[in-house]
Amino acid sequence: MFGLIPKDQSFFDLFERSALNVHKGAQKLVELMGRFKDLPAMAQEIRDIEHEGDKLTHEVIERVNRSFITPLDREDIHILVGRLDDVIDLINSAVNRMALYKLAEATEDARALAVCLEKAASMLKEAMPRLRKLSHKKEVEILLKCCVDINTFENEGDRIHQHGLASLFENGHDPIFVIKWKDVYQDLETSIDRCEDVANVIEAIVLKNA
Repeated sequence: MFGLIPKDQSFFDLFERSALNVHKGAQKLVELMGRFKDLPAMAQEIRDIEHEGDKLTHEVIERVNRSFITPLDREDIHILVGRLDDVIDLINSAVNRMALYKLAEATEDARALAVCLEKAASMLKEAMPRLRKLSHKKEVEILLKCCVDINTFENEGDRIHQHGLASLFENGHDPIFVIKWKDVYQDLETSIDRCEDVANVIEAIVLKNA
C-alpha cells in the first residue's frame, strides 16, 4: 500500500534552493574579501541571504511534519537542511564580526578561506540536484565525486586555518588584531567543516537509497 502513496518530491526543490542560497552567500563573502568596501552594506546583503536560508530550513521542517511519506529518511532530511543552514549562519557570523570589529582590510588567509569555502559550497550546489536521481548510477558517481571534492576542500580549509593562526601569532600583530581575526578564521573554518558534514549526510543517504 505504501508504495502507491506518492512521495513529496518538492523536498528536492527545497534542498536545491538551500544549497544555491549557501553558494550565493559564499560568493558574496569572496566578493567582500576581495574589495573590502562598504562593509556594512555587504554585511546586510549576507544577512538577507542568511534570513532566506532560515526560511527555507523552516519550510523543509514544516513539510516533514506534514508529510506522511518522505522521499528520504526524516532524520537525514533534518540533518541535511540543518547543516546547510549552519554553513550560511557561520558565513553571516564571520561577516558580522568583521563589521562589528571595524576591520579595515582582509588578510591573505581570510581571503584564501573564503575562496576555499566558495569552492566547497559550489560542490554542494552541484551535488544537490542529483539526490533526485539515486537510481541512476552515473548520477550517483557524480554525487559521490562531489562529496570527495568537498572533503578535499575541508582539508585545505584546515591547512589555511592553521597557517592563518600561525601568521597571526608570529608576525608581531597587536593582540586585539589577533583576537579579532582569530574569531573570524574560526567561523570560516567551521563553515567549511559544515560543508563536509553535508557531504557526509549525502554519502549516508546514498548508502541507504541508491
